[in-house]
Amino acid sequence: MEQVNQLRRLGLFDAKVPRYTSYPPATKFSNDVSGPVFLDWLRAIPKGARLSLYLHVPFCRRLCWFCACRTQGVQSDTPVQAYVETLKQEIATLGRLLPEGVEVARLHWGGGTPTLLSAEMMTGLSQALRDAFDFTKDSEFSVEVDPNEIDAARIDALAAAGMNRASIGVQDFDPDIQQIIGRLQSYEVTRDAVEALRAAGIHSLNADILFGLPNQSREKITDSVQMLLSLVPDRVALYGYAHVPWMAKRQAMIPTEALPTPEQRLALFETARRLFSWDNYDEIGIDHFARPEDSMAIAARNGHLRRNFQGYTDDTCDVLIGLGASAISRFPQGFAQNASSTAAYQKSVRAGELATGRGHAFKGQDRVRSRLIEMLMCDFRIENAEILRDYDLSEIELAALERSVAEQFPGVTRVSSSGFEILPEGRPLTRMIARGFDEYEMRAEGHSSAI
Repeated sequence: MEQVNQLRRLGLFDAKVPRYTSYPPATKFSNDVSGPVFLDWLRAIPKGARLSLYLHVPFCRRLCWFCACRTQGVQSDTPVQAYVETLKQEIATLGRLLPEGVEVARLHWGGGTPTLLSAEMMTGLSQALRDAFDFTKDSEFSVEVDPNEIDAARIDALAAAGMNRASIGVQDFDPDIQQIIGRLQSYEVTRDAVEALRAAGIHSLNADILFGLPNQSREKITDSVQMLLSLVPDRVALYGYAHVPWMAKRQAMIPTEALPTPEQRLALFETARRLFSWDNYDEIGIDHFARPEDSMAIAARNGHLRRNFQGYTDDTCDVLIGLGASAISRFPQGFAQNASSTAAYQKSVRAGELATGRGHAFKGQDRVRSRLIEMLMCDFRIENAEILRDYDLSEIELAALERSVAEQFPGVTRVSSSGFEILPEGRPLTRMIARGFDEYEMRAEGHSSAI
């Protein structure tokens, strides 16, 4: 109880902060980054470099009320087919622009619901990617799978295309909670999808589950976590539901009075966290868990864990290229985001242009601040030796910055000659503490609660 009181005094239950999947967050992007800037960054990729690809499919058969992602509902395959053809054109264009010898080490299909594509669309899209890019022999190909929107033909198509990791959204298995968030997905449907994927040779499995949902209790989340554990996922993301109806209009369907209080959210998180720990999953950062033999757990132990728009990752490629509407690319020089609306994106690509709509070019202390925040989000500590070796920041400046943040969070942080550390009892405050290293002024609107 004393820890909860301490967290309350430090503002955990009141704060609205970024998730820090990028720095600066996408809310700070501007129109300064355009097609010509994106092209310059592409051409600056070293010959023979390894990079990652993210492909965005912004369609769903149904729109779940809890979701705040940029998606649109479709009833037929006509707009989806048109979008896939545009994606193929963008893929071909980028393939021609990349420097010689560049190889793709990671490929991820996200959305939306990538698995609403027909088997034929999946095969055609995969072939377009293989025609345009060279892939490393050990490349990872992951896809976000909706158990309600997958069948044997599509699984076979993905397996034939080289998919070797699936990511399944669970949210919660309780039928009453599923009803109130507009996401009906039984345990049996999920189990069958998992078994079908593994039967096809796709053995690596990620899963997402949410805490902080309406009418969720410690008993209900316990049941859901135990059902999820019976599927033996390799990795689990335990995300907090962000209720932002001013941004995602569909969330207005969810009754605010049914949402747990911030204190109850913390109890829900702790309940799930303990269950994963008791089942011998390693804790990864603030909200992920992985089996000890999984590559993400190994990366965390070795200090190679990273953070990007998909959350935590063991991907250490310097360049991530986003394909599709609203997809974000990351370069050493900054971020570039494609036009957000599907219509604007398709218009640009079909005209033979790059679809870049906005972004952020790094300036000032952006790079060092980004690494400071990533260190805290991944490892709960800052290693001064690395910062002083790799970035243009003096020892005096770094020490002053660390002391300033530590003074805001007494009792849960520690500063020493080697660096800055978030103590175990302060880890629920990690995003708030990371904000102390954020040079940009943050507005509460548009960000999620700190827990």
